[in-house]
Formats: sequence, C-alpha cells, structure tokens
Amino acid sequence: MMTASTKLSALFAAKHDGQPSATHPYDVTLILIALALMSIGIIIVTSASMPVADRLHDNPFYFAIRHGIYIACALTAAMITLQLPMQFWRTTNPYLLLAAIALLVAVLLVGRTVNGSTRWLVIGPITVQAAEPAKLYFFAYLAGYLVRRYEEVTENLKGFIKPLVVFFALAMLLLLQPDLGTVVVMFATTIGLLFLAGARLWQFFALVFAGILAVVALIVFEEYRMKRVTSFLDPWADPFGAGYQLTQSLMAYGRGNWFGQGLGNSLQKLEFLPEAHTDFVMAILAEELGFVGVLAVLGLILWMVLRALSIGNKALEKGRAFDGYMAYSIGIWFSFQTAVNIGASAGILPTKGLTLPLVSYGGSSLIIMSVAVAILLRIDFELRVDGVQAIGRGDSKSGKSKARRKKPIPTNASQSKAAHAESGASAEDKSDEADFSTATVEAKPTKTSSAEDEGKAGIKAILARVAQEADNG
Repeated sequence: MMTASTKLSALFAAKHDGQPSATHPYDVTLILIALALMSIGIIIVTSASMPVADRLHDNPFYFAIRHGIYIACALTAAMITLQLPMQFWRTTNPYLLLAAIALLVAVLLVGRTVNGSTRWLVIGPITVQAAEPAKLYFFAYLAGYLVRRYEEVTENLKGFIKPLVVFFALAMLLLLQPDLGTVVVMFATTIGLLFLAGARLWQFFALVFAGILAVVALIVFEEYRMKRVTSFLDPWADPFGAGYQLTQSLMAYGRGNWFGQGLGNSLQKLEFLPEAHTDFVMAILAEELGFVGVLAVLGLILWMVLRALSIGNKALEKGRAFDGYMAYSIGIWFSFQTAVNIGASAGILPTKGLTLPLVSYGGSSLIIMSVAVAILLRIDFELRVDGVQAIGRGDSKSGKSKARRKKPIPTNASQSKAAHAESGASAEDKSDEADFSTATVEAKPTKTSSAEDEGKAGIKAILARVAQEADNG
C-alpha cells in the first residue's frame, strides 16, 4: 500500500509539474483569509454593538450572538456550495437570473420597510435582504452570457447591449427600494467583466460615461441623496444635521491614530456614531486598533481579491471561460464594495449603505459573501484536479471505441507479470500479457508509450495486486 500511495502521489505531482500547492485539494490561503476576516468581524461587531444592544434588548451580546449564528449559517452554506460542481452554475445561471428578479419584485410587494427603504423579505424568523443574492445571481448570469455570446459581445453592438438591458431592469427594481449602492456595485462589476471579456474600447468608455451621467442624475433629482453629497463635500458645515454621521466617523478615525485606543475602548460606539456595527464598523475598528488594524484588514481583502483574479486567470488559460469570468466578477465585486464601504466611512465617498465583506454585521451579506468565497474554492479545486480527472475521462472515452476483454488470473505467472508491469514497463508491452480479474485491458495501437500510459499501467497493476492479496487473505 505504501508503494501504491507513492505512485499515486508521484503521478499527481507529475500532472501538476511538481508544484507544491498541488499537494492540497483546496486553496488553504483563501480559506485562512476568509476565516481571519470573519474572526475580526465578530470581535469588532461585538465591541461596536454592545451599547446599542444593551439599550434596545437589555443584553449587550444580543447582536454578537446573532452574528455568531450568521457565521455558522455562512460556513454551512459555504460547505454546501463547495460540493456543487461548477457545471451546476453553468447550466442554471439563466434560472438564477429569474430567481433574482423574483426576489426583487417580491421585496417591493411584501417586503419590510426600515428607515424609508423596503429591502428585506421576512420569512418567519428569517430576514433576507433580497439585493444580496440578486448580485451573485446576476454575476453568474453575466458570466454565462459572456461565454455563450462571446463573439457578439466583442464584435457588434447588439451583443454588448443585451446584458446591459438585463442590468437596467434589475437596476430599476433596486432603485424602487431604493438601493443606489447595490446598483453602483453591480454596474462597476458589469463594466469590469465586459472590459475583461474584450469589449471594444469605445463601447467601454461610452458605457462608463453613460453610467456616470445616470448616477449624477439619480443624485440630483433625489433630495436626500443630494444632502448626502453636500454633507460629504463639507460635513462640518452641518455637524449636527446632515453631516452628523460622517463627522462622528471622522472623529473615530482621528482618535485611532497609529495603534488605536485599545480593543473595547472606543467612545464613538457609545451611540455617538449611528450604525456603528454595520455600515461604519471600519470606523470603530480604526478607533480601537488604529491605522495598523485598518491596514491589516485592507491587506487581507486585497489578498483575497488578488487570489480571485489569479484563479480567474488560470481558469481562462485552461479553457474554463465561465469559471474565469465568475472568479473575476467575485474579485471585482469584493474590491469595489470594500472601497465604497471604507471610502464612505473615511469621508472619501458619499455615504452608502454597503457592508464590509465578511466583517460587517448582517446575515444576508455574510452568507452570500461566504458562498462567493466557496465558489472561488470550487473553481480552484476543479483546476487542481483537472489533470487527474482527465486521465479518468480518457479511459472512459477510449473504452467506448476500443475492444475490451476480460480474463481470470490462471497462475502465479500472471502475478509476476503484473509485478513487472508495476516496476515501470511500458503499457503497450504489458497490455497483452497482464490479465486481471477486476481490471479491463484495452488494446492500444500506439507504438510508443508516454508517461501517462506508464502511470495508468502502474495503477492497474496496483489494483490487481491489492485484489489478489485480499483474495489470498
């Protein structure tokens, strides 16, 4: 059995050019990054939410307990998603788009309204923010569309416009909630994917220009959005009115300095800063852990985004276009949403209600982001085992077109021949000599043997030898 393990390990390493990372079936680095962000998230959410939880629910750990439950649900959803082959997403992405539209329509009809926004579906004790799964489903559809209509997207305007029509329909449903932040994230990801897919530059720049004009128009014609922009430009002009949230957030950043006030020592979380454990969790992190803590979180998210882009690049190189575009969309999504969340809390961008990936409080966001990370892990897993699976596929395909014959093991002479095949003899020389009771031997017309043929012959010999020892025992 030791010989069998050695040969299989050598074959797997040979198929992957001896890369050290091939020894692990999954991307361990990506898993550790996601777990690190979740760990930081539950610590900061617990610290930031204790005062408001104590006032509202007489339990300072109310939101911390719920966030822990969300993390458990997110990990469960990620493990389930990890078992789904990418073929599932390739074949079901049109139906997922219909599911996204149905969710957005349902939230407008029977959704819960909080602070003037109708964004949540209440299903018994469960509250779902419909925009979160809608983002993931739309990106899956967009990746599938770019694979199906690649030539149309890159060669004519009609193929370029079609996905934008779908985006426009989703954007209208989101703006009725209203939820401009999600629309901006989806628009940025759509632009990025179309650019990476090879859309013409004039189309790309025209789309960017039209998108900027649309966002400006949406801001100008909505009074509350205009107030956010003006307060963003000069929050200190009205520090107790429109600029209150941003000024409190900036004070939190200022108090943090280099190394922070210490974990749990934030003053702004004492209900000076609204939404401290959700949209403005980074401000509390900055106050308690300082610039070093902020830099650490940014470094982890940047590392995750680079891993996503690297996985997407590898998938495209191996001819897995859907997997590549899906990985690209997740990377762009995470990076842009992080930029908007931190930019809003630091006064770089107007305030938007977007969570910090895998860190902020919020069940829907945490679960969907975890599912997205699981999809990245699945793509990487299939790329890692692609070479080994190719051997199995080659055997099954060749078996359909080649004659097969079965013979029992008559004498000990065949055992010695099987052992000789295991020592490294070519598959062609031994295919007519070694007969196995549990293996099928194929007639091979090739004149020269390759490393793959030798590996397959070795595996067959190992299986026969194990079967013989079991029978003798």
